[in-house]
Amino acid sequence: MVLKAENIVKHYGTEENLVKALDGVNLEVKRGEFAAIVGTSGSGKSTLLHMLGGLDRPTSGKVTVDGKDLSTLKEDALCIFRRRKIGFVFQSFNLVPVLNVYENIVLPIQLDGNQEDRGFMEQVICTLGLQDKLESLPRQLSGGQQQRVAIARALASKPVILLADEPTGNLDSRTSQDVLGLLKVTGEKFGQTMVMITHNEAIAQMADRIIRIEDGKIM
Repeated sequence: MVLKAENIVKHYGTEENLVKALDGVNLEVKRGEFAAIVGTSGSGKSTLLHMLGGLDRPTSGKVTVDGKDLSTLKEDALCIFRRRKIGFVFQSFNLVPVLNVYENIVLPIQLDGNQEDRGFMEQVICTLGLQDKLESLPRQLSGGQQQRVAIARALASKPVILLADEPTGNLDSRTSQDVLGLLKVTGEKFGQTMVMITHNEAIAQMADRIIRIEDGKIM
């Protein structure tokens, strides 16, 4: 089991202003699985992804990634753990505008003080069709190409799990299908465990398993 969430609760505010964003969520994801978490706006799906990725801490409950209880890690150690073990793909791409494509892809590895695995990097870059764009800056790329770069960056450090937050939210429908197809192909090719959140039922159908969340609870 790569990922396990046990009775995750997340509250915001107090008393009459209390918002129960997550209300006792239990979830397990197996190694190599592609799971989609589906819910409407305000259902708690983004909050859940932030908990699973250690970007925020739950009010109560426990998240375990690759056998490590995230609640036992202090902020610095948690930051290092995220960088080494968890890949993130966001709908806003989050590329560094002054770095070219290759520099953006290897940035997390370099921040960790490590040397990239050139053979693996070439495989990822070719699979995502970026070999002719390595010297380009983000502003010279289409939205679909920028999201490919974000996927390559997420895969570069060989994380145990990849978390994607509405990865096609800023793309048109055709480009969305292309990007999702590549996400699935890279996941299968590299044995990558993936959890994707989306409000789009058609997109969710590409996953191995669909998990529905409503009002902060798994349905």
